Amino acid sequence: MKKTSIISALTVSALLLAGAALAQQAGKVATLRGSDAADADQAGEVYHQDEKRFPRNYRQQPPLIPHTIDKYQIDLKANECLGCHDWTNAGDRGAPTLSMTHYLDREGNQLDTVAGTRWFCNQCHVPQADAPALVDNTFAPSN
Repeated sequence: MKKTSIISALTVSALLLAGAALAQQAGKVATLRGSDAADADQAGEVYHQDEKRFPRNYRQQPPLIPHTIDKYQIDLKANECLGCHDWTNAGDRGAPTLSMTHYLDREGNQLDTVAGTRWFCNQCHVPQADAPALVDNTFAPSN
């Protein structure tokens, strides 16, 4: 039993030493960022939120959010979106009311509060920005 442990330890040590030697022979590692680590990073172009409402591109598309949500708390304990968009507040705040489907549970029962399955708004709704597509595509909006 002791002999097997000693042989295993020696084998692992030999492999580690061989790996270290191979790594040193490999030479300089090429950078993934395309520049030296000491060089300052250049920030990409910033696309700001567009306040006008964008049209929907297809039937049943979740509406885009026409305002910033950078500092909104949306977690298991709080959802700041509901401060304006819940049916109890929307009229006073001049905000669109949530669809009544957001108040249905999985069995289709009507609730007085937002269903847990619809709690995380940014799961479906995203802030709108007039930015170019990240990848080329051939998508065309429906009529």
